[in-house]
Formats: sequence, structure tokens, C-alpha cells
Amino acid sequence: MKRFHIKKKKATFSKIYNHIKEKRSLLRKNNNISLPKSISSIKKNLKRNSKVALQNRPPLLLDEQMLLYKIKERTSKLNQNNVTRTQAYLNFYCRFPEIHWAFLGHMVSRNGGWNMTDLKGGQLSRLLAKKEAEAYFTFLERGNWLIFQDAFPQFLVYEEGHKRNQNLSYLLPHLNVSTFMETIWNHFWKDHDSYILAISLIINEQNYLENRVINNPIFQKSVFDTIEFKLQDFLSMNHILFPYKENGKVRLTGQTLHHFESLHERILLGKRLYELLFTDSKRLDLIEQWAKANPHSGSRKDYWPHIFNDVDEGVPSMILKPRLKECQIIRDSPKIYSPKLENAWKNRIQPSAEVMEWYKDWRIIRYLLHSGENVDGEVEDEYCKTLEQLELAAITKKAISLFD
Repeated sequence: MKRFHIKKKKATFSKIYNHIKEKRSLLRKNNNISLPKSISSIKKNLKRNSKVALQNRPPLLLDEQMLLYKIKERTSKLNQNNVTRTQAYLNFYCRFPEIHWAFLGHMVSRNGGWNMTDLKGGQLSRLLAKKEAEAYFTFLERGNWLIFQDAFPQFLVYEEGHKRNQNLSYLLPHLNVSTFMETIWNHFWKDHDSYILAISLIINEQNYLENRVINNPIFQKSVFDTIEFKLQDFLSMNHILFPYKENGKVRLTGQTLHHFESLHERILLGKRLYELLFTDSKRLDLIEQWAKANPHSGSRKDYWPHIFNDVDEGVPSMILKPRLKECQIIRDSPKIYSPKLENAWKNRIQPSAEVMEWYKDWRIIRYLLHSGENVDGEVEDEYCKTLEQLELAAITKKAISLFD
């Protein structure tokens, strides 16, 4: 019996050793991948720029100081809530379509707004306690606010530089923008590579959130450690949806994130979402048309009014029963309540963003390499099943509460 246990342990250790060996081999292989010329140039500049401290740069001129003040004021004015942010991204993209991330940010921010109003809507409000819904909203709003106050000043610096026909990226560190993005914007002014800029902004914003939100002890305790948050994986609730109209019907394409707490997975998701938007010009045009024709309100009625309504059609005392079948409301059943953001949550005053530099290692630029992955975006059927699962969960919880 002892020999058996010894052999079993040896086999286990051998398996672990071989796994570590394979991982190290793969890591060495990745480190030895030759970088394209443009990315090699970024690597070189990142190494150089990261050594230049802000206090060692030339002092700002008066007009530069005034410009930074105006940028901060304008950003703050547009950073009131999810609706104002989302519209600001779209307006900027319409002026500067070469800044692809602005449209990606717009579409993802729409999803952030839908997630916020879901907390007060006809399904999740039946599953979450008020305290839990409040914690989730605080978490979503903080992340949405932080990304805007970091990304939008970069756009405004670019806009002013565009007016002056001058690269003003040297101003970015004075807005607490990462060295990484200063280097990328300098590269963009020379190469005009929309893909590299967009993926770099994905990398930047997800790293920006990592310590300020994802690793924040308050959110770890009030959000990530809750059973309800873990159920999001089980119910596949983390859908990112891109609506578009085709043949008179609104269709959905998108992706689902299952490991929100993983920085690596969030960056890869961002890359897949970018591929969905910008590799098919016909689909991009349809999504743009839909976005421009349907101003963001926060309600899911914006894309599927046959299922959702921003007016609550339900009666508080009514017995819950299934009302969805194959993504259609069963006849004579009330639609799912999905309120507008203004009716769900009041504006919040946010504390200033924590000042910290996330960039540490140039190897992060390996995310800029094309993965060659084929992204199909098939998410509509899965999303319909999720809605039905949420209905069933709400009905079950209501039935259990009657017997408590």
C-alpha cells in the first residue's frame, strides 16, 4: 500500500514538473518571437521614455497650462454619468473615425449602462438585495468613471493637436496618463496605425482598472466575494452586446467574459470585441448606423423593445410565471422592465482617481501582435437562454420566499 502511495506521489510530482517545464518552454518561445518593425520601435521608445521623470521635463508654458485646465473641465462636465460618457465617446468618434477605440468604448459603455439599470430592472432586482445592488452599481460606476477620466483627456489632447497640426502628446503625463500611452500616441502621430492605438488603449484601460478597482479591497469584499457575482459566470450574465439592424430586424453580435477578475482575459476580450467591430466593414457600418439612430438611454428597450420596456408593466402582487419563449414575450405577458438610467440611479460624485503608474514591463506590447483568431460573435442564442434562466431564477426565489 505504501509503495502504491509513493508511486502515485512520484507520478503527481512528475506531472507537475512536466507542466512547469512546458510553461517555461512556452514562455521562452514567446520571448524569442521577433517583433514587427513598428512594435520594435515602440519597445525601444518605451524603454527610453520610462526613464524620464515628469519633474525632469521642461516647465509648461502658460497657454499649455490653460489648455490642460480646459481639458480637465470638459472631461469633468461630460463625466456626469454613463449616458453622458457614452454619448461623448460617439461624438468624438464621429469627428475622428481614425480613433477606433472611441467607438469600441462607446459600445462597451452602452453595455455598462445596461448592466447598471439591470440592477433596478424586472429580473435582477428580484434576485439581489438592495445592499447588493448598491454595491454592484458603485463598482460599475467607479470603473466607468475611471476609464472616461483617463481616456477622454487623451482624445482631447489629440483633438487640439489635430487643430494645431502639432503632436501634443508630451502633455499627457501632466494629466496622469501612463508613459505607455504617451509612447503609443507619439507612434500614432508618425504611423497613423489605428489598430495599434486601439489595442494599446485596451491594454492601458484594463491595467488602469486593475489596482484601482479589481484589486480594491472594498470591491473584493462587497462584489467579487459574493455568491451572486460568482453566479454571473454560471448564468453567463457577462455578455457584451453589439446591436445592429439587418433586413428590418435588430440582431446581436458580441462576446461573453467568464473570468472578469483576470487582467489577461479582459485584454483578450477587448481584442476580440475590436475584431468584431472593425474587421467586417459592412457589419461596422450597420452597428454605427444603429448607434447613431438610437441614443443611449441605459434601457435595454433601446435595442429590443419587443422584450423590454422602460415602463414597469408588472403588478407587484402578481404571481410570477414564465413570459419568455425563444426570445419572444408570451402573449398577454408583461415585458421585462428595463428602466432608463436617469430613473434608476442618481449621479454620483466620485473621489479623485488614485495617481499611480501601471506600466512596468515592455513585454506588455506582445498583446499588440495579431492573434489570427477567428471571432464569430455568435451570442444571441446564448443571451436569450440567459434571459430565460434569470426568469426561472426569479420565479424560484419568489416561490421559496412564500414558504419562509
